[in-house]
Amino acid sequence: MASTLSVERRPLTSCLLGLYSCRWRRRQGSLVRPGDCCCSKREGAIFAVLTAAFCLTLLFLYFWTQAKNDYNDFDWFNYGNLGFWWAWSLVLLVIAAVFFSYVAALMLLAVCLLSQRQRLSLHWSHKIGVILSLTFAIAATAVMSDLWLLEWLTVRLSFQVTAPYLHVGGVALMTVLAWPVALHFFSMLKKVRRYSILVVYLSILLALYLMPLGMYSPCIRDHNTLGPPPTLFGHRGAPMVAPENTLMAFEKAVEAGCECLETDVTISYDGVPFLMHDHTLRRTTNVDEVFPNHANQVSDMFSWLALRRLNAGAWFLSTDPYGTASSLGAEDRRRAGEQPVCTLLEFLELAARNDKLVIFDLYKPPEGHPYRNKWIERTLDVILHESSIRPSQVLWLRRSFVHEQEVGFQQTSGSAYSINYLQSNNISRLNLHYTSMSVKLISDYAAANITTNLYVISEPWLYSLAWCTGAHSVTTNDPHRLKAMKRPLFLMTPYEYMTMWLVTDVLSLMLVVTIFTFHWRRATRLVDLELHSGLKFSLEGDKYIQLKSEMCDIWSVSSVATPPVGQISDLANPAHLAP
Repeated sequence: MASTLSVERRPLTSCLLGLYSCRWRRRQGSLVRPGDCCCSKREGAIFAVLTAAFCLTLLFLYFWTQAKNDYNDFDWFNYGNLGFWWAWSLVLLVIAAVFFSYVAALMLLAVCLLSQRQRLSLHWSHKIGVILSLTFAIAATAVMSDLWLLEWLTVRLSFQVTAPYLHVGGVALMTVLAWPVALHFFSMLKKVRRYSILVVYLSILLALYLMPLGMYSPCIRDHNTLGPPPTLFGHRGAPMVAPENTLMAFEKAVEAGCECLETDVTISYDGVPFLMHDHTLRRTTNVDEVFPNHANQVSDMFSWLALRRLNAGAWFLSTDPYGTASSLGAEDRRRAGEQPVCTLLEFLELAARNDKLVIFDLYKPPEGHPYRNKWIERTLDVILHESSIRPSQVLWLRRSFVHEQEVGFQQTSGSAYSINYLQSNNISRLNLHYTSMSVKLISDYAAANITTNLYVISEPWLYSLAWCTGAHSVTTNDPHRLKAMKRPLFLMTPYEYMTMWLVTDVLSLMLVVTIFTFHWRRATRLVDLELHSGLKFSLEGDKYIQLKSEMCDIWSVSSVATPPVGQISDLANPAHLAP
C-alpha cells in the first residue's frame, strides 16, 4: 500500500482532491512519499476502468457525431418499431456527450492530482458513475454495431477528413501528459516500473508522430486538380424545409438548384401512381384521424379518392423531423400545413416545366392488389403517355420490362457492376450508397463515360469528401446548405499538410524534451546542494525529492512551523518522517 503524508494542502489541490475524492478538509493526508505508488492496487484498477471508460465513451461519441448524416434514418427505424416519432438520435447524442464529459472531467482531475503527487482515491459515487458510463459505451457500441454496421463505414470515411486534425489533438494531449509522466519517472525507485511507463509513453508518442505517414485523404491535393462540385438530387424534394414527397418539397428543391428530383412511387388500389415512402400512411399523413380503423393498412390498398382526403403536410410542422420547421416563414408554414398527397403525374409535370431529371423507387403492390402484376406498365403509361416529360429526363432504375425497349430512358444501376457489363447493357449512370465512394471506383467509371451518384449525403463534410473523390452528383436532404458551399471543407495542399504535420511534431518534441529536462534537473539539483552546503540528503536510487521551498509549501505538517535549515536533512529522508 502506498504511504502518504498528512499535509496542509494548497487551495487548488484541495479543490481538485475534493472533486475527485470528496475530501474537502485541508488537513487530510493524501501526499504520496517520493518513490511510492500513487495509489493502492484497488484504486489502480479503478483508474484503469476510468481510462477504459474515457476511451470507449470518446469512441462512441465520435461514432455518433459522424453518424449525424443518417439521424433521420435512425429516427425512422425507431418510429417503425415504436409507432411514434421522437428525436431519438439527438437524445442518444446528448446522453453520450454527458457520459463522456463526466468521465473526461474525472480523467482531467486524476492527471492534475498525479501532477501534484496526490494519492488517487476515487469516491464511491464516482465509481458508480464510471461503471455506468463504461456500461453505456459498451452496450451502445455493441447494439449499433449489430443493427447499424454500415455506419462504421461512415466513421472510416470520416477519418479521411478529420485525421489531420485528430493527429494534432492526439499529439497535444500526449505532450500535456509529459508532465506527470516525467514527474513520476524521476520519482519511482523500481527501475522496471519506471522504464515500463517511459517505454509505453514514448511508443504512443512516436506512433502519433509517424501517424501521418499512413494517412490518406482525397482532400489533400493541389487546388487546381479539384473538379467541379457534385450536382444535387433532391431526396424526396427538400425535406428539411417542406414535407417530403409533396409538391412544395420539390418546388423548394428546384429553388435550391437541384439537377434531379428523387421520389418513391406507389400504386393506389384503383391504379393511380402516387408518392409515398413508407408502406403505411401513419407517419406522413393524418390517416389516424380520417380513417382510424384503417390507419395500419398499407398505402397501396387505399383508393385515390381516399388518399386525396388526407393531409400530407401537417405532420411536418408537429413532429419537425429535422428540427428545421421553426425556420420557416409564416407563408411557408401555412403552405406546408396544407399539402395533399402528390401524384406521380403532378411530380413529372413539375419536373418537365423546370427541365429537371427524375429518379424514383417503384414499390410493388401487395398480394390481392389489382395492379400487382401490372405496376410497372401502369407507371410507364403515366410517364410516356400522360405526362409531358421527355424520356431522356428519366433515370430508370428498374431494368425489368423496359431493358429491351427503346423508350429513351437513362438506364441507371443501383449496383457497382463491371464496366463491361454496364456498357453492354447501355447503363450510363450508377446510383450508389455513399459508403461505397472511392476515388479509383469513380474515376474508372468516369473514364468509361459512366457517371456516379451517391446517396444520401446531407452533411457538409460528407459532401466535401464526395467532391474531392470526384462524384458527379449526390442525393441530399439539404440542397440549400450544400449548394451554398464554395469549396470543400478540410481542403489543403500537400505542402500545407506537411507543414502542419512537421510543425506539430517538432513543437511537441521540443516541449516533451523541455519537460523531461526540467524534472531531471530538479532531481539532480539536490546533489549540487549537498556538495555546496554540506547537508546530507538521502537519495535512494533516483528518488525524486522536493527542494527546501517545496517542503515548506507542500510537505509541512499543519500547525507546525517551518523547520530550521538544520532539519532539512531529516525532512529529505522519508525514513525520519512520522507516518
